[in-house]
Amino acid sequence: MNSIFIKKYWFLWNSFAVSLIIMMIATSFTLNNVPGAANGTLKIRFINTANGKPVVLRDSVYSNVFGEQYQINKLKYYISNVSITNSNGKTNFSEDCHLIDAANEENIIEIPLQAGKYDKLKFLLGVDSIRNCSGAQTGALDPMNGMFWTWNSGYIMFKLEGNSTASTADLQRIEHHIGGYKGSDNVATVIQLDFNTAKNLEIKAGATTELVIETNLDNYWHGNAAIKIAELPMCMITGEPALKVAKNFTRLFSVKEIHQAP
Repeated sequence: MNSIFIKKYWFLWNSFAVSLIIMMIATSFTLNNVPGAANGTLKIRFINTANGKPVVLRDSVYSNVFGEQYQINKLKYYISNVSITNSNGKTNFSEDCHLIDAANEENIIEIPLQAGKYDKLKFLLGVDSIRNCSGAQTGALDPMNGMFWTWNSGYIMFKLEGNSTASTADLQRIEHHIGGYKGSDNVATVIQLDFNTAKNLEIKAGATTELVIETNLDNYWHGNAAIKIAELPMCMITGEPALKVAKNFTRLFSVKEIHQAP
């Protein structure tokens, strides 16, 4: 009788202890992820520019450093795997994938963060190999967004379409669909932006801080590689031409403004 009682008591005690631990873990998780006293929001806004002015689709003419004039009809690119590091070296990471589209009035990514100061932002321009090998997906990665190659499983990382008098293609077209994720053909590029002393980024509890990132197309044509429209009006396959264009990806982005929460 005593042995049975002890076993029953021990079983009940273990069940209670396990339940208590689970409740503590769940409570801790909830407190750390719901905006409240220790959390704020980082709003990342992407703006597209060329020749020092906002990109306007089908309605403005721009010129590159080679004097080639061009008009933009489509401009889309993927931003994924965003991470931001605070002053203590702790990194917050998001695996979400976002499609930036110049046809939209606003292109915003929101990330919940603990209050504090942050030193650097990293993200991937493009889509990582895991997603590329997962077939057609939903949301930002839905093939209906026109950023998926049905003939060659994989995503277009960066798309620019337009027209130029310098183009040697029919109808003076520019069609750059920059993709490739396998081995040496991978064009997905890690971008790192540091916040210097003059532009400290601080997240305040219960408030939103806005970070404006400028995507400057002037640097698309000239940076680590010279991309002339006359020589490369069309780029719609993986390999050497796409890799050449991708060399300039690291020069595309810069911190334009930081709007600190009051």
